[in-house]
Order: sequence, then C-alpha cells, then structure tokens
Amino acid sequence: MKLFLSALGLALILEGLPYVLAPATVRRMAEVLPHLSDQFLKTLGVIVMGIGIVVIAFGRLGSGG
Repeated sequence: MKLFLSALGLALILEGLPYVLAPATVRRMAEVLPHLSDQFLKTLGVIVMGIGIVVIAFGRLGSGG
C-alpha cells in the first residue's frame, strides 16, 4: 500500500507540473486535442505506456530486484 500511495503521489505531481510550468501551452494543447484522431491518441497512449514500462524495468534492474 505504501508503494502504491507513493506511485500515486508521484503521478499526481507529474500531472500537475505542466499546469505550473507552462499554463499557456496546456491551454493550446487543450485546443489542439479535439482535432487529433482517436487512433493517433490511442497510439500515442500505447507508446507512452510502453516507455513507462521500460523505465520501470530499468529502475527495477538498477535497484537489484
């Protein structure tokens, strides 16, 4: 449970960063997103999730377990 809450907290921090660091860019992205195809967004989501899995795997390998 402790690991889950830590991961959730980190995810929320990362989700909030763009709003703090570049709010104007977030607004522009919100205007562009409706014009992107569902297939493009799904593909992008799969790619980002794959990168996340690789990062987690490297992190686990680097920590010895």
